Amino acid sequence: MKLSINIDHVATLRNARGGMEPDPVAAAAICESAGAEGIVVHLREDRRHINDRDVRILRQTVASKLDLEMAISEDIMLVALEVKPEMVTLVPEKRQELTTEGGLDVVAHSALLRAAIDRLHDRNILVSLFVDPVPEQIEASEKIGADMIELHTGAYANARAEGEVRDLLDAVRQSAKHGKRLGLGVNAGHGLNYRNVRAITEIGEIDELSIGHAIMSRAIFAGLEQAVREMAAIVMR
Repeated sequence: MKLSINIDHVATLRNARGGMEPDPVAAAAICESAGAEGIVVHLREDRRHINDRDVRILRQTVASKLDLEMAISEDIMLVALEVKPEMVTLVPEKRQELTTEGGLDVVAHSALLRAAIDRLHDRNILVSLFVDPVPEQIEASEKIGADMIELHTGAYANARAEGEVRDLLDAVRQSAKHGKRLGLGVNAGHGLNYRNVRAITEIGEIDELSIGHAIMSRAIFAGLEQAVREMAAIVMR
């Protein structure tokens, strides 16, 4: 299983003081040297953390794979088409949310999403759709031409009751299997940390995990390189 690191929160800290440090580009290089096989950034409409300049520099410096998370917004789409990351992950976005709160409703917005996928494919960019672990959304993703899905693991990560954790983990497991049966690549992410990720790593149908907040939180105490190595030892075993 591969591990990609979301470095958004490095930019969040930089922007808190309006300066140049810490540099998310430098953070990406450290993550890669520590074993990450991809770098993830979310270019939001309000540019609250990662900005256009970051994305353009990362395109030139990331040696592994750059995954650009984005909503279907024309100005951000133009950045993606110009920069040409290896992959774009389409996500829902609300201005007031602290972090992405749920998956795309692919069933309801299939025409809009298909048009976005077609534009990105024209530039040879792979497209993943961030979806809840629900069969209908996975099936709709395959029908409109997505290359892969990223299963939203937030509900599982936030669950506390043992039975709820078990049921939500099973939903992720069954969704990963369903995605594979349909010929989709299957990634997963959101809310995963050093404790709850272990059960996810046992799902063989998941190709890659995207993790950010937990690693950046650990990095405050252990350093970024060590934090990445610790997570890589769990995920990539």
